Amino acid sequence: MEQSQSLKLQKLYELYEQPMYRIAYAVLHDTALAEDAVHDAFVRLVSRLEKIGEPDSPKTKGYIVKVIKSTSISLYRRNKRKYLFEQPIDEETMKVPDTITNVESDALRKGLLSSMNPTERRIVSLRCEYGLSWKEVAEKTDLNEASVRKRFERIKQKLRKSGGEIYDET
Repeated sequence: MEQSQSLKLQKLYELYEQPMYRIAYAVLHDTALAEDAVHDAFVRLVSRLEKIGEPDSPKTKGYIVKVIKSTSISLYRRNKRKYLFEQPIDEETMKVPDTITNVESDALRKGLLSSMNPTERRIVSLRCEYGLSWKEVAEKTDLNEASVRKRFERIKQKLRKSGGEIYDET
């Protein structure tokens, strides 16, 4: 990067870093994500630096506002998808299992698994033993995510009635 481009970037940073952060924070409501958005926006700006006019011109200001808004919205959408399948923590999730020795627990689990049909065993195994997400279990079993969750709940209810318990640790 030549000297004039470097000075231009420095001037842009001095003028717009804080306003860009405020815009990003208004979209994202998270300090770390807002900082990431500002960083990503500056990376985009560096690749277009020769097309940007004077740092303090209204045209440049408008362009920078557009870049930070679009960068923030993209980051928001990306993170929204990431957390879409997370489940809230409730009392059932936090339930602590009764104390059973590992040998007894293993024997109990094997006995309980043998009473299930192959699809049920696969769902329990993928979810509990391999720690896959609901979406991943659904993909591996060729079922939709809602069906996998419902079947898992039914399996847990059936096992509770028979004196067993499955703990979904994820």
